[in-house]
Amino acid sequence: MKNPRGNPLALFPLVLFLGLFLGSGIITGDFYQLPVLVAIIIASVVALMFNRKESLSEKVERFSKGAGHSDIMIMVLIFILAGAFSQAAQNMGAVEATVNMALSILPANLILAGLFVIGAFLSISMGTSVGTIAALGPIGVGLSTQTDISLPLTMATVVGGAMFGDNLSFISDTTIASVRTQQTEMKDKFKVNFFIVLPAAIVTIILLTFMTTGNTTPVSEHDFNIIKVLPYVAVLVTALCGVNVLAVLTGGVAVAGIVGITTNSYSLTEYFSSIKDGIGGMSELVILSMLIGGMVEIIRHNGGIHYLLHVLTKNISSKKGAEFGIAGLVSLTNMATANNTISILFAGPLARNVADQYGIDRRKSASILDIFACFIQGIIPYGAQMLAAAQFASISPMEILPYVYYPFLIALCGIIAILIGYPRFSPKQKQTGK
Repeated sequence: MKNPRGNPLALFPLVLFLGLFLGSGIITGDFYQLPVLVAIIIASVVALMFNRKESLSEKVERFSKGAGHSDIMIMVLIFILAGAFSQAAQNMGAVEATVNMALSILPANLILAGLFVIGAFLSISMGTSVGTIAALGPIGVGLSTQTDISLPLTMATVVGGAMFGDNLSFISDTTIASVRTQQTEMKDKFKVNFFIVLPAAIVTIILLTFMTTGNTTPVSEHDFNIIKVLPYVAVLVTALCGVNVLAVLTGGVAVAGIVGITTNSYSLTEYFSSIKDGIGGMSELVILSMLIGGMVEIIRHNGGIHYLLHVLTKNISSKKGAEFGIAGLVSLTNMATANNTISILFAGPLARNVADQYGIDRRKSASILDIFACFIQGIIPYGAQMLAAAQFASISPMEILPYVYYPFLIALCGIIAILIGYPRFSPKQKQTGK
């Protein structure tokens, strides 16, 4: 019988990975000195050395199941299509056209704020932060190139907008997971969650506007072919219509090809080559996601995740303490899994028990789960969102981290909501366990 308190030693591979990845960058001042793939491979090998009661074949099979988890595979497919769409659109001039259109329409001090709002609408429509970053990442790079706005700040703005929808969208995996594990209604959770994080979005827009006041662009004329903006318009419109993100990106690849060929931006052969190059550019991210998924499954099986759950719930003694316990529970689990959906699925059932025991409305517990999972997911440098943004910009995730204001602000709003008991539910509104 396994230890009901879990096994803290099982977390060592994760600690080792973080130590190698972050430590080498801090010591050398260059986060590219030790490639992240090397760090995760070393940590994965160490994870496979745990639990001598199982054979290596059994542990490798377990690792493979984690690497091939449905959530990981869906993410991999998104990465593949995102790379294809990004490169195909870029090679036919969509990025340049979109950037020039934005520079022509928006005042210089509203470019970043506008980019954040577009990201928020796109992510809440698509239900995926990674898909949003795939669509807006190249545009963010282009905007930074043609203005005096720093590239890390621009990419952090894209990440912030992407996390807005990840936390609130009706079709987001994290939202669905938080609602299902807490056995509440989607629309009810949305109302509670939205009013908690709305101040964070407003403050982010104000900050971005203030930070870019005085910025000017060296480009005097912004000529663009509006037809070449169609791939991004197609992605935005289909996302707003609630189309599945994989279909959205596939359609984007097709539209980019049609527009590129009809405008003589490239030939059919060059279009196919763009798709191949785009997919190849995502190969490191795909491999990294699968290796993290495999390592996390080994950690979970050996009791590492269960240990986190035990530590965070053993000293709860009040309603506010219980709410902070739920927040800490999903935050640490997310740090361990690097996947906010998986972290909510792990922490959700225990969070529901804690909520029922301490009289926490399940709409509030669902909101806390989603808010703090998205907070951690939006700031961890080894998470898919930061890695994808860094990949597009060819910079380190650590360069982006200081500017991801929105994820930090939603955590602050979540903490304040717990401290002041917001929102207050009337007796008739309170939901009971099913």
